[in-house]
Amino acid sequence: MRQTDFSLPRTGQDFESSVYEPELGSLPDVSEKDAEKVNSTGTTTIGISTADGVVIATDMRASLGGRFVSNKNVQKVEQIHPTAALTLVGSVGGAQSFIRSLRAEVNLYEARRGKPMSISALATLAGNFARGGPFFAINPILGGVDAEGNHVYSIDPAGGVMEDDYTVTGSGLTVAYGTLEREYRDDMSNEEAKQVAASGVKAAVERDTGSGNGVFLAEVTDEGVEISGHKNFDEVL
Repeated sequence: MRQTDFSLPRTGQDFESSVYEPELGSLPDVSEKDAEKVNSTGTTTIGISTADGVVIATDMRASLGGRFVSNKNVQKVEQIHPTAALTLVGSVGGAQSFIRSLRAEVNLYEARRGKPMSISALATLAGNFARGGPFFAINPILGGVDAEGNHVYSIDPAGGVMEDDYTVTGSGLTVAYGTLEREYRDDMSNEEAKQVAASGVKAAVERDTGSGNGVFLAEVTDEGVEISGHKNFDEVL
């Protein structure tokens, strides 16, 4: 049972949802250097390709250098395309700028050509932006569905783009990968993948101080993107 539905419109021209904006002035006594490191080291994000589409899961915690929890309800996955979503990993400001830039390009492409950009083209664009733009060491996951199939890509800070059946990024990746290696199957439905992805995030939360406070799940199909938040893992598992 979904606790909260954060679904966005399915047409490219309507991607105007707000991205998490931290108020650094409200944080306790920290140095300017620390303030710049909000969410720069801690998080766990998972992307899984399924028989139905793609499932993406992230934790909800933002931290200062992995040592202080600055926010407990951060939505780290956003819709950027009619049938694609991207995670926020790394510097919050860099991730926000990255998402805004990609959304603008997706909207422009659709306006000019009258059809959505393919997911492979979007992944290439994301890699080019990561390599060429000042986005401060982001490492997001892109998951999407198009006429060619269901796709999960990891985008590294140097602009590398790698497609796989499933991938994990963030400080909790070593723990989460163990869960996925054990539970992943290539014929899973989205519902089954949501349980596996949430299980991976939960495992990371147990050991990684930079991850915690619940899970956001994005379900991507050829009909659109649906995002839900769950403070209690038992609602999903």
